[in-house]
Amino acid sequence: MLDQRFLQPAEFIDSDAPSVQAYAEASQKAGGSALEQAVDLYYRVREDIRYTPYLDYADPEMYRASSVLRNGFGFCISKASLLAACGRALGIPSRVGFGDVTNHLNSPRLREINDGDIFRWHAFTEFYLEERWVKATPAFNLELCTKFRIRPLEFNGREDSIFHPFDADQRRHMEYLQMRGSFADVPLADILATWRRYSPKMLGNQGTGDFGAEAEIV
Repeated sequence: MLDQRFLQPAEFIDSDAPSVQAYAEASQKAGGSALEQAVDLYYRVREDIRYTPYLDYADPEMYRASSVLRNGFGFCISKASLLAACGRALGIPSRVGFGDVTNHLNSPRLREINDGDIFRWHAFTEFYLEERWVKATPAFNLELCTKFRIRPLEFNGREDSIFHPFDADQRRHMEYLQMRGSFADVPLADILATWRRYSPKMLGNQGTGDFGAEAEIV
């Protein structure tokens, strides 16, 4: 039996927020199936919310879907949280999943903040569509992908969409090292505990910056 928590609002996946509900409904074409709705939501969140890793990771509002929507920017967990909230707002069972990755699209500043290239708790959204869970990763928008010649992730609602191991020039982009599981809400306490141990510099206000101008393939 499907866990009903995947349809209900949560602390960070606050699908009952009026702004989230209005945004989700405005993203839809009339008469679309759940699969079509999920695909529409994916592309809307991917493109509407600017990706930036320069945030205050200790601030819970950086993870709350309604706050991410209001801010108009976020990172992988932020955008996955918003996408899951939009799915639930439309009655699509949704959750967030996590894995540890080696990220070769990086910047000297981000590498220093993170203490290396291993990014723990990288996030994606999972939708329950046509009797199975399907992964969707809305983090990097098309403009950023084009700039760094990364193949933009497409999502058709039937196949998992997670980061390609290579970019458009066959250079390594991202490798999954381990999966951390799927959750009904962002497990913030566990995430922060991991970062305190491995990447303590992330738990402070990183200020602002243009990741697109700084990033490089390493």
